[in-house]
Amino acid sequence: MRDLTLGQFLPGRSALHRLDARAKLVAVAFLIVALFSVRHPAGYLVAFALVALATWLAQAPVGAILRGLRPILVLLVITAAINAVSIPGEPVARLGPLALSREGLSVAAALGVRLVLLVWATTLLTLTTSPMAFTDGLERIFSPGKRLGLPVHEVALMMSIALRFIPTMFEEADRIMKAQMARGADFESGSLLRRARQLVPVLVPLFVASFRRAEELALAMEARGYAGGEGRTHFREPAFTARDGLAVAVTALFCVVAAGWGRLWG
Repeated sequence: MRDLTLGQFLPGRSALHRLDARAKLVAVAFLIVALFSVRHPAGYLVAFALVALATWLAQAPVGAILRGLRPILVLLVITAAINAVSIPGEPVARLGPLALSREGLSVAAALGVRLVLLVWATTLLTLTTSPMAFTDGLERIFSPGKRLGLPVHEVALMMSIALRFIPTMFEEADRIMKAQMARGADFESGSLLRRARQLVPVLVPLFVASFRRAEELALAMEARGYAGGEGRTHFREPAFTARDGLAVAVTALFCVVAAGWGRLWG
């Protein structure tokens, strides 16, 4: 859990750091749509090339990003296993009453690649975008909602805070587990179901710590005069430049190729 990089910000002066937050948010949105539209294995290779190029432009530590993917391995294995045995098709192996189908394995592999690329791309987004820039970018993207009376600033701030506190919550859970292990708790032995049940006592102190942090954050914001987004100004006004437009256009091109590979090239 200490290796989780999703939600953390790494200051820098790379090409990706200098992009406007709106460009990066739109680019990630394009990638998400493309990944769920891919119908050919080559499309995933194109998406992988895009994310790898973004990693190089961000000058991000590849080892840290790969370590940050470890926490999702359990979710990845469970999701793949459920799809492999639940989707009917040509059986390739049997595990007791369960049959692994070729179609199920194909869907499981596709879902696994999608999940890894999504987490990888989102990690790059948070590593290269400060929390303030992230909030401002979201607010400007959803600014048309203000005409409908939607609390755009508050929603953007809430999403930014939630993303920012993901690594904090994992660190808190890690500390709680170590404290309970020092008192004799065992989270590593037994079946998967038994280990999942042993995590239940971790949830109560984790929720208590979450509410405590939320209250401390609210008090700190009130002490600094925060009163919502009405009439709020910005110290730096971001500018969407030609470089940002080029980045979005290149991302869109990669995504169109990835999503349309099987349709355009058979």
